[in-house]
Formats: sequence, structure tokens, C-alpha cells
Amino acid sequence: MSRRICIIGTGPTGIFTLKNLVDSPIPLTINLYEAELNAGKGTPYLPGANDPVMLSNIPSIEIPMLNETLVDWLGNQSDDYLDLFSIVRSNINEREFYPRLVLGDYFHDQFAAIVEAGRDRRHTIEVHTGHRVEDIALGTDDIRIRVSCPIGEFDAVYDHVVMATGHSWPAQTEVRPGYFSSPWPAAALNSAGRGRLGVLGTSLSGIDALLTVATSRGSFVFDSSGNLQFEPTDGSDNFSAAMMSRKGLLPEADFYCPLPYLTPLVCTPQAVDAEIASGSTRLLDRVFDLFRKEVAAADPDYAAEIGLSLLTVDTFADAYYGRRIGVDPFVWAAANLAEVEHNIERQFTVPWRYAILITHEIIARAIPHLDTVDLQRFNRSFKSIFVDEYATVPHLSIKRLLALRNAGRLEIIRLDERYEIETDGLARGARVLIGSRVEIFDSFIDATGQSALSAHDLPFPTLLQQRGVRKASTSEPIDLVRGEDSVTTRRTGGIDVDENYRPLKTAPLTNRLYCVAIPFLLHKHPFVQGITSAAELGETAANAILKDIVGMKSPALMFA
Repeated sequence: MSRRICIIGTGPTGIFTLKNLVDSPIPLTINLYEAELNAGKGTPYLPGANDPVMLSNIPSIEIPMLNETLVDWLGNQSDDYLDLFSIVRSNINEREFYPRLVLGDYFHDQFAAIVEAGRDRRHTIEVHTGHRVEDIALGTDDIRIRVSCPIGEFDAVYDHVVMATGHSWPAQTEVRPGYFSSPWPAAALNSAGRGRLGVLGTSLSGIDALLTVATSRGSFVFDSSGNLQFEPTDGSDNFSAAMMSRKGLLPEADFYCPLPYLTPLVCTPQAVDAEIASGSTRLLDRVFDLFRKEVAAADPDYAAEIGLSLLTVDTFADAYYGRRIGVDPFVWAAANLAEVEHNIERQFTVPWRYAILITHEIIARAIPHLDTVDLQRFNRSFKSIFVDEYATVPHLSIKRLLALRNAGRLEIIRLDERYEIETDGLARGARVLIGSRVEIFDSFIDATGQSALSAHDLPFPTLLQQRGVRKASTSEPIDLVRGEDSVTTRRTGGIDVDENYRPLKTAPLTNRLYCVAIPFLLHKHPFVQGITSAAELGETAANAILKDIVGMKSPALMFA
């Protein structure tokens, strides 16, 4: 039996992979390699990479079960620890949002508990921090990795290797004076608060970047009326900021809804799977029809208000954003915040919002089966409305933005489709051209988030030379004259993987490599982000490994 397992990365995906592996009744040898010195935290939650002002957008109730819930873990922390992050013990609850650094500490402790439990079950588990996997070479029956560490390099051989490398950022964040190509690590933004700051992107990544810089130039304090205000420090009178996006909108505040998700009425997994089985021709339109019926059934008034019956997959986003486009984004943000806070008090869920939220993962089942035209249509507009619903942000983040606005320190700029960013002739920062309008910034942060990566972006040269991975392929639309026999495919990015996230390739190389590194899956799995996705990825990879080891049809039989 093949029992030597390597996990590259100890963030949430690596943690959930390990959690499922240690359930095996057969002793395993598991080695985990972590490039950082802190194991069990992950890129989104590392000290230095994150500032205390950066909030996570997942509450305890949504984190898949580990050794203990986040709420229970927080309840066991000291008063000094809670005070460090301004957490009031009596206010700890399963729907609250906490700093990313807190989640990092939580995951670190859960990881340690899983390792201990695994060893108690007779598994051999070794955790190697400060060890970076530099290369992967596939053999016919095993996989060799090359590892670098403070004392040199060495090779190790495994039967199964899981790439759980998570998110990535550039090796150098400040690529020229005052121009930051990423909002991470947060510690790299120390010099960005000089004068006027430009932030490209208005999602939580952009908000985090802005607030990191703002707290280096002032403080957020509550006044006697309980309203949050921004007070600049001495010498920061010239600090101001502008956030920019194509729509010129801010994300909305997290809203109350039943968790776990209720089952949709119309747009069910079975209904979407049936459309997939019917072929790729007009698949996106057929799935949209299910979605449209779901929203109409859930909220007839909203459907009538936006003219849903007349909308298509190409026009729905315009109607969805239409009400917000014409309103000052800060006015809308304040009104939206008041609405969701009122709904939380009543435990009321806006039906149409929830219908969109609970269908996004179901509709995602169809994305890998879209042809090139439909994939482009989906990415152009329809995808964004799902992101807008599941990527709502903590209320405190909205309040901090409003405090900056009220202090005259923040504006939102709407970009057109042909905006340009220039640095020529500037000693620092960037110049943004929006038609005839020119905006100049002393510092500029590109906070548009993690982009999808493709096969050629993998940092494993031998694996690439072996063609052990390949770009994901997408079918061209079926030739209506010549029929399905004329179907061709085009390489469109990402990595081609099977249902167990094993890269698709040709024999005789082993198929025991698993790619659960999110940036390489985004092309065909656009919603595979966040902790719930990490849990699903880790469970799928672990179950496939255990199935291979035990040699049974279903790994569930192992535990019967």
C-alpha cells in the first residue's frame, strides 16, 4: 500500500486535508512542508502579512468543524489576548467577524490539535517549518520533491503529494517608489500614507489595504454619541485616499440569513446537473433560466421591480446594479448598513439576496462545462453578482469607510473601461487616466485581489518540463452544421484537473499529485475561495488518497 504522503502548505486547505487523512484506520506517514516559520496559519492570516485592522469576512458559524469552533476557542482565551484585538468577551458570538490575525491563531491551535490526534492514532506526522518545496518530479510510481531549508537542500520521495500552497503575492510588493502591486504583505505598505493614496479595487482587499494605511496615519474612535470617527495623528493633515473600480461601488454589508444554506426551490443541484447532461449548447442560458425562476419564486416583488422576466444572462447584472449606480456610494453604504442591522435585529432575510447566495455554488457546477463563448459571457457580467452577494463585508469595515468619508479623507472614483495607469515621469506613485480626467497619487496600491494563475506559473520546473500539468481546456461552440463530431477545444488557462483535483496528463507518470492550490483552479472554479472551499478541497483530496490506499470503491467503507 502507498502510505507516504506529502502536504505542501499548512494553511486552511492543508489543515482540512490533514484532518481527513488522520481519520484513516491504517497508519500513514505524513510530512507537511511550510515555507513560513508559522505552521497552521495560512497566507490570509499570517502576522506581518496582515494588519490588526484587517477583518476576516467569515464568522464562526460558517467555518467547517475542526477541533473546536472559533467561538469556543475565543471563549477560552485570556482577557489580555481579547483586549489585544478589542474583543469584548460578552459580545463573542457565532455571527461576529474577527481580525484575520485572530483566525490565524485559531487555525494554528486547531492544526496542532489535529497533529496530536493523528499521532495518537499511530500516524507518523512531521511538520517542517521554514521549508520551501522548490521542485516536483513525477515518477511512474512515486513523486520526488526538492526542498530548501536554512541548512541547505534535500530530496524526499512520496507516494502522494498534495499542493495546498494557497494564495500568493509578488516577491516584491513595492515595485517602484510608491507603487504597490499587491496589498500584501501589509507590513510592506508602511510608506503608502504619504499624501494622496490611490487604491485600485473596492472589495474587502481594497478596504483592508486602505484601512492599514489609514491606521498608520490616525485612529478610529467612537465619539460621545457612539459614532465612529477618524482622528488623524499630528503631521498627517495631508493624508487622503481614493478607491477606484469600474462600477464605482462599495461592497454591501454582511446580511442575516439562515445557515447552513437552505435548499433552493428550482435551481437545485439536480436541475443544474440535468442541464449539464444535456450538453454544452446554450448551457449558460438554460442554467440562467433556472436561476431566474428561483429568484422569481423567492421574491416576486423584486422580480417585478427589475423586470426579471425580460432579462437575460447578459443583462441581469445591469438591472442588479442599476439601483446602486445612480446613488452616491457612501449614501448607499450608510443606508445599506442601517438596513442590514435592522434585519439582524429582526432575524429577517431579504429573499432575493438569499436566492442569489444559495445558488452560486450550485451554478458553479456548470462552469467547467461551458464552451468558450459562454465562459466569456459568464465572466463578463453574470459572475460579479454572485461575488457581490457572497463577498459582503463586516459592518465595522463599512463604518470605518464612512468615518474616513465624514472626515473628508476618502472618495470613490468610477473608472471607465479604458482607464490607464502610468508611472512615467513621476518620482513616486502613479497617474490614472480616465478619459480626459487625470488623477495623480503619491502612493498607489493595486488591490484587485488574487488573480487566476495558469500551468506555466507553477514554481516547479521539473513538473513543467515533464508536462505533468497542462492548461485547462474549454470546448469551442458546437458547429451546428457538422454537429458534435466537429467539437474542438482551446487551452484557456488554469490547470486541467479531474473530479479529485488531480492534474490531467498522459501515462506513464503517476496520477497521485493533487492540485488544491486555489489560484490554479479559479479559471474553471471561480467561487473556490475562502475557508469553506478549503474544507471541500481538502476533504476531496484526502478521500481520494485514502481510497487509493485502501483500494475500496468508497473511502466511507473504511469507517463502517
